[in-house]
Amino acid sequence: MSNYQLHPSAIVDTGAVIGEGSRVWHFVHVCGGAIIGKGVSLGQNVFVGNKVTIGDKCKIQNNVSVYDNVHLEEGVFCGPSMVFTNVYNPRSLVERKDEYRDTLVKKGATLGANCTIVCGVTIGEFAFVGAGAVINKDVPAYALMVGVPAKQVGWMSEFGERLSLPVSGDGEAVCQHTGVKYTLINNTLSKVS
Repeated sequence: MSNYQLHPSAIVDTGAVIGEGSRVWHFVHVCGGAIIGKGVSLGQNVFVGNKVTIGDKCKIQNNVSVYDNVHLEEGVFCGPSMVFTNVYNPRSLVERKDEYRDTLVKKGATLGANCTIVCGVTIGEFAFVGAGAVINKDVPAYALMVGVPAKQVGWMSEFGERLSLPVSGDGEAVCQHTGVKYTLINNTLSKVS
């Protein structure tokens, strides 16, 4: 018997690895090469490709396709109907499966509802991509990104609260909810305590 919850309408192909305590909901399809960590939630109508890794405690909301060459570290949140790609310049009449570009989403990042992540980027730890944004370049850790194409408009704490800091330069801020201090030096944000 499996050590994860599997809805009867879901399909998990032979060979897929799904960690303890994970939940696979209605109409999900997990391909045989996928590696999924512990405590992961795959919402209704999620697709997970063969060459995908999903870290522990990720939450992937309804209608998200995690295509080959997408890698999610621990605690990534994928909002409803957000989009990953894996070919930069797709054509139906041109085979490009050998041109997939890797996408890495680092620990604790949030990808808002209906955002699009163009393949080949890295999204830093605890970055926050707003709903509907289009990411077409690397995103720094803790950055708050919005718009089409996305631009950085601020910084977020690990708790998910906007910090009172300039987009660039130097400064210090405290997460109002947790009291954790952050320092911005040379456009790089670090957690102090």
